[in-house]
Amino acid sequence: MNGIDPYAGERLKLTHFHPREEALNLRNAWGAWNGYKFANCYYDAEYEYFCIRNQCGTYDICPMQKYEISGRHAEAMLDRMVTRNIRKLGVNRVAYAVWCTDEGRLIDDGTIFRLAEDRYMLACGSPCIAWLRKSAYGFEDLLIEDVTESIAALSLQGPTSCAVLKKLGLAGVENLKPFDIAHFAFLGDTLMVSRTGFTGDLGYELWIRPELALEMWDALYAAGADYGIQPYGEMATNMARLEAGFIMPHMDFTEALKTVLFEHDQTPYELQLGWLVDLDKPHFSGKRALAEEHRRGPEWTLVKLDIEGNWPAEGSIIYDSERCRRDIGYVTSAMWSPAVKGNVALAMVRTRYLDGEIWAEIYKPRDLRPYRRMARCRISKRPFWSPPRARATPAGDY
Repeated sequence: MNGIDPYAGERLKLTHFHPREEALNLRNAWGAWNGYKFANCYYDAEYEYFCIRNQCGTYDICPMQKYEISGRHAEAMLDRMVTRNIRKLGVNRVAYAVWCTDEGRLIDDGTIFRLAEDRYMLACGSPCIAWLRKSAYGFEDLLIEDVTESIAALSLQGPTSCAVLKKLGLAGVENLKPFDIAHFAFLGDTLMVSRTGFTGDLGYELWIRPELALEMWDALYAAGADYGIQPYGEMATNMARLEAGFIMPHMDFTEALKTVLFEHDQTPYELQLGWLVDLDKPHFSGKRALAEEHRRGPEWTLVKLDIEGNWPAEGSIIYDSERCRRDIGYVTSAMWSPAVKGNVALAMVRTRYLDGEIWAEIYKPRDLRPYRRMARCRISKRPFWSPPRARATPAGDY
């Protein structure tokens, strides 16, 4: 083949931090995210989870899709696309947002960074360039650019994360409020830091040019050597985000543009994200359908459940009685929470049954035999894990 790899276009891409991550991935446990080779875990998912909760850890977010939207019409275009009022977002601030089809079904969620008066960055889990271009119709002074590969991004999460960044030399980083952005002189260039993350704990995300990615990693790990810094993968992330009550695509919601069966996708109101829908602002995609749903109420509601016992309820069907008289919903995510010391889950339940009894039918194998248990559930109004340090400003060193 003259040295030509015939499968080059099919192989997973490597992130900017991969050389360091490969050396630390003792289990060689890799998955894929948006065409990138991505760590499921490095050593043990629960060990990495405890690093997030008790020390600090790094999570590679290079595969996250990143789009820069700039120009005089950037604000107006984004405000028409997403459901919340982007005009209220200040420079050097971040906002969580969702965007929908005309039927009000959720396409995806993500974070919008306002980098200047006329420049934004959208970060989301799945490719979104086609929808961005459709949403740009009618706006002339506008440039949309996929910058996924031109930014090296690393999440640093956990109680010692601020102390590590201070030791790194980022003076004043402790004064960042949640969803703030700051820029620091670093390695002869600029390091952007946002107080954002997906763990429900104190944490930050670091954004830098790819050429400096490995130097930043080395400096960060040198600064974090006395603070228990470790890498963590997708499995530990899923544990932490569930405790925080954050939703995950392909688990808690189905992206509308990828859904096969009618109404097997969700709306913001069904996912309890109505606070992201501003019906008072001018027209946006899905406004008419969402206004109607707001009037009548959602058919389904995503709820947080405390479940009796210690059998995790993955894949469980939800019923209105211990005798399983009526199927009223299903569990989307579940785990035994080490921090909460409880059996927790997210579940989609038909709204009209929320005031009644809720039971989960749980199956658990023992010696290759399935055992069944009915477990009473209680709806939790608050996140399972929400420590004060996640919101404290200035952030402590812990």
